[in-house]
Amino acid sequence: MRSWRVLVLSAVVTLVVIGLAVIVGVMGQRASGGPRESDYLAGSTDSCVTCHRRASPGIVDQYGRSAMAAAKVTCQDCHAVPADYPGAEQHEGATILASPTPARCQRCHEREVAQFNQSRHSVPAFVAYAGTAALTPPFRKLYDAIPEGQPTDKVRNALFAIEGKDITDFACVKCHEVGEPRLDGSVGKCQKCHLRHEFSISQARKPETCNNCHIGPDHPHWEIYHESPHGVMYETQGSQWNWKARPDTLTPVDMPAPTCATCHMSGFAGASTTHDVGDRLTWFLFSEVSERRPAWESNRARMQTVCFSCHNSKFITSYYAAADTATEQVNKWVRDSQALVAPLRDKGLLTKEPFDEPIEFEQFELWHHWGRTAKFGVWMQGPDYVQWHGAYEITKSMVELKDMVHQKLAAQPSEEKPKEAP
Repeated sequence: MRSWRVLVLSAVVTLVVIGLAVIVGVMGQRASGGPRESDYLAGSTDSCVTCHRRASPGIVDQYGRSAMAAAKVTCQDCHAVPADYPGAEQHEGATILASPTPARCQRCHEREVAQFNQSRHSVPAFVAYAGTAALTPPFRKLYDAIPEGQPTDKVRNALFAIEGKDITDFACVKCHEVGEPRLDGSVGKCQKCHLRHEFSISQARKPETCNNCHIGPDHPHWEIYHESPHGVMYETQGSQWNWKARPDTLTPVDMPAPTCATCHMSGFAGASTTHDVGDRLTWFLFSEVSERRPAWESNRARMQTVCFSCHNSKFITSYYAAADTATEQVNKWVRDSQALVAPLRDKGLLTKEPFDEPIEFEQFELWHHWGRTAKFGVWMQGPDYVQWHGAYEITKSMVELKDMVHQKLAAQPSEEKPKEAP
């Protein structure tokens, strides 16, 4: 009798363990977007693969499970170049590009690279810290041809110079090199968004990828997204979404709420894919005083194609109208701040050097941090960022600016009255 009970207990324990293993396995698959892909490099005798399986096995494993490996794209297809190729180096008897450029990518992804070249992720991202003086004539020509390449904020160039290369190589450059001019005449670093070596479409679609740069007081898109209804749905349901759906078949059934990529780039319910991240935007929200983009009406129509997948026309039309009005209100506050400081500039009471007086930082933060945050919060449905990280801070900064302006004007000696004639 005792042995029978032991057998039953053992069987129950075994079933529980198996059940838990299945649950953990399913949860792991959901968390990672499903089971791992097959290793398409398994058994490969390619010289790059066999060497790097010893030297850097992680990247071989990543690439082996990628769609490109499945399509039989080899290491040499991306890395191997002629001996005279700009930026080439010798490696184990071969001539390679250690970091392949968009010129290499466009042999298969011509449309995507062309779209990227017309975007603000392209040369304008580089110009934002390096300025146009750093561009060679061909890159300047490309920059000038970008329909939405302007306006460029020159003030950030000053901060870049003040902080110095030792810092900015780890700061500004790390994000803005997405638009870096390359030695072979191409622009950018695709791997800033498509992390090597798996180049996963699931990874590129998730907001954590954009979080690498779109975060912080000047463009807190990551934070705003997580506060928004879209972000809440992603956080609570995203593990169940179909992250691997083909771009030309992606619908709300696959992704019931949008991520950054869904709104700005993805082919979604009738909207075509694009690598121009401004292709669906109405305003230059990043600017000191925002203006509508040159093609804002067609941009808006493309964005609303995505919105219509889940929202009715009344909601979309009224939301856009209200958001336009809120954007204009932030513009008014920024213009008011400009007018407040203008007398100091007119009277020569501010130095010509940028960022050497407290009042310059105060005015800069008013538009660059709080003004931009308020506008982004409006369009991305983040009420806390519209209010406490936006409008409230603008109001507070205006009080500070008024006091600073008053003190500077009051500190000036009174003009001598002309003497009366005898």
